[in-house]
Amino acid sequence: MKQEDLDFFKALLTERLNELLSHADTTVTGMTQPKENFADPTDRASHEADRSFELRIRDREHKLIKKVKKALERIENGTFGQCEMCEEDISIQRLKARPVTTQCIKCKTREENMEKALGI
Repeated sequence: MKQEDLDFFKALLTERLNELLSHADTTVTGMTQPKENFADPTDRASHEADRSFELRIRDREHKLIKKVKKALERIENGTFGQCEMCEEDISIQRLKARPVTTQCIKCKTREENMEKALGI
């Protein structure tokens, strides 16, 4: 992969990481504020459902943060853009669509078909 492509993906991933970390800080701040008192149980239930939904989103973002950090490590150690399964190059189009990917489209499709067949 060309150096200019690596620089592009490094900047893209770094920006995404900073965004995700900013969201995480906001969530922590919001969760540590004093509890509100709700006179109506329905309001309380709605608030708890919203909080639960936000926590699920943040959990998914936490997993994405790990993937972004690993992708940045792959850029540093020279393995970014190389499929972990077949060791072929991953297309630039695929990396632009999903920069944290570790598999080329052929291997990922094969893996998904296998999971589908096994019912996973």
